Amino acid sequence: MTVRWNFPTRVLFGEGTLADIAPEAKRLEATRALIVTDPGVVAAGIARKVQAALAEGGVATEVFESIASNPSDQHALAASEAYVEYGGNIVIGVGGGSALDVAKIVRLCATHPAPLAQYDDAKGGSALITQPLAPMIAVPTTAGTGSEVGRSAVVTMTETNKKTVFFAPNLIPDVAILDPALTTSMPPKVTACTGFDALTHCVEALCTKMDHPMCDAIAMEGIRLVHENLERAVEDGSDLSARGAMLKASMMGAVAFQKGLGACHSLAHPLSARADLHHGLANALCLPAVVNFNRSAAQAKLATIGGLLGMRQQDEETMAFECSGAISSLRQAIGLPEGLGQAGIQEDTLETLADLAFEDVCHTENPRPCTRDDLLSLYKASF
Repeated sequence: MTVRWNFPTRVLFGEGTLADIAPEAKRLEATRALIVTDPGVVAAGIARKVQAALAEGGVATEVFESIASNPSDQHALAASEAYVEYGGNIVIGVGGGSALDVAKIVRLCATHPAPLAQYDDAKGGSALITQPLAPMIAVPTTAGTGSEVGRSAVVTMTETNKKTVFFAPNLIPDVAILDPALTTSMPPKVTACTGFDALTHCVEALCTKMDHPMCDAIAMEGIRLVHENLERAVEDGSDLSARGAMLKASMMGAVAFQKGLGACHSLAHPLSARADLHHGLANALCLPAVVNFNRSAAQAKLATIGGLLGMRQQDEETMAFECSGAISSLRQAIGLPEGLGQAGIQEDTLETLADLAFEDVCHTENPRPCTRDDLLSLYKASF
């Protein structure tokens, strides 16, 4: 059964919801769709299912799959050229956060003048994203980034080799289709990494210094869903109940982090851009150290998070102290490495990574202010 939510994205949730994609495209007056995806999604047969569902409703399709796990602006520009050459009038993003983010930038490039770099959020570029964008439907096949309901897109700019954020309400997809059946082909490790990305979004959003009580409530429910379902999804990929719950947690994390993120994401972004580490894994490896660092500034919230992660109720100070341990225990239970060294990061790169992390804007929203040396210490504590 399909359930429909608007918050503000139109969200269709439920097993088999993919069947609704053609009517949704038609509602957006679309006739020619460029499907932006990646080779893994194509190999799993999911892109073909999306094409078939659209064809049944009379929507023509073409597939662009040349996207890496950590996409660059070159991937996005190539997809944008494909969209224009095809004469598309809707973008369908199918896959994980990388594919969905590239799909968003296709919409931007199709309606806004070059160069792409001028729209960098850190340089005030969000104010330039003003024109109506091409319609977009997002179909996530992973449960981590929540990009299907988010207003940001992240790619690595070739000129700077830095993760760059493009951020504007216009970038939010028109429709998100959350079909748990499309996530069952995720291998256990990918399930674990993406699930930790969702958890990190919720944890950092709850702890960031901005006041946004609605986002706080959503983040707390997302943490609870991760605690109750991530390990189940890793152990049994066919568990549609767990898969659906993780899709919900992923979506909720992205809604919550409109409030902001924190130091963990500043640490994670260079690890992906420079070392090609999966973004969710980078978050998983750094989150316990960041949580421990933030205790003095966010004790009550960290105590709440500890309770949501299943810790036995104790006094607030103890709960906050043990929160990082609860996160580490979950990471271990789902089979992820215990540190950056185990993940292949070289210790002699940490100084450079710390410089890049300090340039990343996410840590400016962290509940406890971070210096460059603080970020280096956090890398070392995560090693």
